[in-house]
Amino acid sequence: MELAAAKMIGAGIATLALAGVGIGLGNIFGSFLSGALRNPSAAPKVFGNLLLGFALTEAVALFALVIAFLILFT
Repeated sequence: MELAAAKMIGAGIATLALAGVGIGLGNIFGSFLSGALRNPSAAPKVFGNLLLGFALTEAVALFALVIAFLILFT
């Protein structure tokens, strides 16, 4: 009984990282949009960096989700 409760609490704490990922993605795309509107000619040059930042941030979300599932189902 206590083990199941501890697993649920641990998985819940692991998924708190998803809130940070949401904030991070909002910052990434908001900053890109702000910069692209100020200097439209530079937007294509930094688009690759935008995608790299998105992929790395999204990887953190996937890792957090995998950890939560590992806690729950092992």
